[in-house]
Amino acid sequence: MSTSKTSITVGDVMLARERIPVVAERAMLKDTLEAMTRCKLGIACVVDGGGRLSGIFTDGDIRRMLLKDQKPFAALFADDAIAHATRRPVTTTPDAPLVAAVRVMEEKQIWDLPVVRGDQVLVGLLHLHPAVKALLGI
Repeated sequence: MSTSKTSITVGDVMLARERIPVVAERAMLKDTLEAMTRCKLGIACVVDGGGRLSGIFTDGDIRRMLLKDQKPFAALFADDAIAHATRRPVTTTPDAPLVAAVRVMEEKQIWDLPVVRGDQVLVGLLHLHPAVKALLGI
């Protein structure tokens, strides 16, 4: 790879919005879990009607939900995804240096960072594996 590792941006390696689980705020939890399974990621991005990121729903949110909510599974599946989502997730932008974004991921101990434009419209997702591959030149 002839490009300096410091010149690689998030946009160079992020997963495009079409390749990640994206659900509406009113999506049922069951549909959110199905989207996560289809895309083989432990995260779904929750967006409003304008495509702006409202929150994220992760495998960790599932664990916390099961421990906190004492109701039947069938009832949980009917909940809106946003009801159990992280409402103010850490994000990055497509033009951010990849090295800086990976540092944030390490500090926060997270595998995925939603990628948003300045107006908070979701454009993609930075997943740790492709980020590390790019930094290693693989």
